[in-house]
Order: sequence, then C-alpha cells, then structure tokens
Amino acid sequence: MGLTKASAKLAFYIAAYITCSAIVHFIFAELSLAWEQASSYKPYADLGLAVAFGYLIVNSISEVAYWSLRVRYEHPTAVAVRNVVRLLGLGALAATIAGSKSTPAAGVALGGFMGMVIGFATQQVLGQAVAGLFLLVARPFMIGEKIDAGGEKGTVEDITIMFTVLRRDDGNIVMLPNNKLVGAKIVKIRPAEAGSK
Repeated sequence: MGLTKASAKLAFYIAAYITCSAIVHFIFAELSLAWEQASSYKPYADLGLAVAFGYLIVNSISEVAYWSLRVRYEHPTAVAVRNVVRLLGLGALAATIAGSKSTPAAGVALGGFMGMVIGFATQQVLGQAVAGLFLLVARPFMIGEKIDAGGEKGTVEDITIMFTVLRRDDGNIVMLPNNKLVGAKIVKIRPAEAGSK
C-alpha cells in the first residue's frame, strides 16, 4: 500500500513539473510578444520550478526506496537507506541546477565540493551504513546463527544498518560495527559445536 502511494506521488510530481514547465514556457512566450524584457525573467521562473519540484521529486524517490525496502527489512534499515537516498538526491539536484543554470563545470565543481563535504562529515557513519547494506544484501550470516566474528562469539540477534547485534553465551549483548565485519574473518559455528562449547 505504501509503495503504491509513494510511486503514485512520484509520478504526480513528475507530471506536475512537466505541466508547470510547459505552462511557464507558454506564458513567457506570450509575454515576450508584448514586453521584450519578459524573456529575461524566464530563467528565474525555471529555477524556482526546478528547486521546488526537484525537492518534492527527491523526497518521493526516497519514499519509494523506503517502501521498497520495507517489504524485506525492518523500519530502521529502510529509514537509513531513505536518508542516504535523500541526501544523495539533494546533492545531485543542487549540482544539476548549478550546471544547467551556469556552466557544466560549475555543476561538476559544486557536486565535487558537496561530495567532499558530505564524505568528510559522515565518513564513519557512511562507512558503517554501506557495510550494513552489504551485510543485508550478501547475507554472510543470518539472524539466529551462532558466529565468531570481530573477536566476539555469539548468536546473531539482529542485523541493522549500523550494527550487528550478538548475544554472547553469558547473556550480554554486543553491538559490532558493521564496517568491522566486512572483510573480517567470520566463522559460523555449527549447532553441534555450539552445544559442546
């Protein structure tokens, strides 16, 4: 239900943007016949439409991503992916607008600068989030399996976008950062071995 609604919203915003853009183009074409200066204001109207509808479209794309993931994953995982998609979408929107309204080099420069700022500010968090997505997609271990990874042994309680939650034999909960697990040795302990230890 949520995915259908989010997809319909996205299609509506795209159609509305195309319609409004055509109406603005028609209005300025008619105005320029009566007033020569009218055409100099058209880029501002186009910019306003691009910013307003671009924001709505990026938010709708992030909602579609959220509801697509909710079919298989829990709410926290889907929210994390939605936020990453929204952040990347807004950066791409800003770079695209800058490139189309000035020179392509300005758009590339703005996109590169925003990428560096976002990358440095969220290096640790994005690293863990990407590692979490890898673990959720690759599934090297499943919830309920007993593993030895990252210097800890325990039963996998949960796999979130940031952490893998293990319950050790003594009952304590360990939250292993996902970026520590990707590329590390993971040993799956068979049930017979688990009972003997």
